[in-house]
Amino acid sequence: MTAPFEEVEHVADAAIRVQGADWAGLLVNAAVGMFALMADWHNPSLSSQQDISLHSMDRETLLVDWLSELLYLFEMEGAIYLDFDILEVSPTSIKAIARGTEEWAPRTAIKAVTFNDLRIAETPQGYTATIVFDT
Repeated sequence: MTAPFEEVEHVADAAIRVQGADWAGLLVNAAVGMFALMADWHNPSLSSQQDISLHSMDRETLLVDWLSELLYLFEMEGAIYLDFDILEVSPTSIKAIARGTEEWAPRTAIKAVTFNDLRIAETPQGYTATIVFDT
């Protein structure tokens, strides 16, 4: 896989397979992949900024919580988030600054991030995950 994420076929919902050289990279690429399913954009100006701090019980829950928080911010602010500064990260927590834009066109409406078929694997190249979204 040359891109950090790819859309994969799923029977009823939408799904992506994502990779990252490290845990932070996986979280960032999962967020960008989710927003790529949701919207199209071209050279947007990043006019929205949000501070995010999350603590979860394990890696899988953190990934779902991270994407769910970004989806919540999208619902509240109308911005898609494409640029991230990861200030602190562990397998169960993240502190980050997310920058986004309101310059986008709708693609797929995502209602929720699910635990359905969620798989996170550590490989010699980093991390990979398959994430399913409720549409």
